[in-house]
Amino acid sequence: MSTSQQKTIYVIAGPTAVGKTAVAIELACRLGTSIISADSRQCYREMSIGTARPSSEELRRVKHYFIDEFPVTQLLSAADFETLALKYLDEIFATHIAAVVCGGTGLYIKALCEGLDEMPETDPVIVRQITDEYKLRGFEWLQQAVKKEDSEFYGQGEINNPARMLRALTFIRTTGDSIVRYRTGARKQRQFRIIKAGLELPREELYRRINERVDLMMAHGLLTEVEQLYPKRELKNLQTVGYSELFDFLDGKCTLAEAVDKIKQHTRNYAKRQMTWFKKDKEITWFDAREQDVVERILSAGNKI
Repeated sequence: MSTSQQKTIYVIAGPTAVGKTAVAIELACRLGTSIISADSRQCYREMSIGTARPSSEELRRVKHYFIDEFPVTQLLSAADFETLALKYLDEIFATHIAAVVCGGTGLYIKALCEGLDEMPETDPVIVRQITDEYKLRGFEWLQQAVKKEDSEFYGQGEINNPARMLRALTFIRTTGDSIVRYRTGARKQRQFRIIKAGLELPREELYRRINERVDLMMAHGLLTEVEQLYPKRELKNLQTVGYSELFDFLDGKCTLAEAVDKIKQHTRNYAKRQMTWFKKDKEITWFDAREQDVVERILSAGNKI
């Protein structure tokens, strides 16, 4: 099979609010294909405004997979996404030579492109116990617990990432072993080419877009969306930026203005973590999101590989 005939996925990655959706849609239209979302929250039906899900018009223009598919009560992992995304690709490749993957959840993109190591299941009782203790005692407690119980992970892990710290602590309390020892680094072979394109902006411009988007979310009814989800606020899927802060407001812990400011701050922090993750991937070719011909340049980059 020649390069031009080989099945190919174009991955559009980058931080939140950088403009991935618009570029992915234009690219998919050019290729006459569909998009697989690689966002860990846009797949939940009840989480629309706060996840910056593509608009109804955008969803009509291009078929999207992994958008609005599951109830917020259903937990999905990166391994689940790997399985689902490969099935989506089988469906797309049945009639198309290319597919577009778009999202900012780095671990989901890694799972699809490289596969994940096989891991033992964690005990849900231990998960609840640790989560409750973390909520009660805070992040400093979590760091110290991981340092004491899994020094191997602490020495090389992301010690400022609460989700990964919680995962490491849950894992060692369930299995008695460090999660680090289950990471083989072995890469699964995929039967398609992978073209990775990253979108970036100067920090000031990105932060301005983030702030404006949060204001737009509030104007479009984010508070009402969060109020509807308030009875389920303890769900893990709702412990995320844009929802946690407004739950605090509804609990009387802060004013609405303070909650909105925290959403902006935490979103900016999240964008910084996303860029740190993606910049480690040397397979990503980076493009300025402001360039008018960015889609043409992504296609040209793909043709050269």
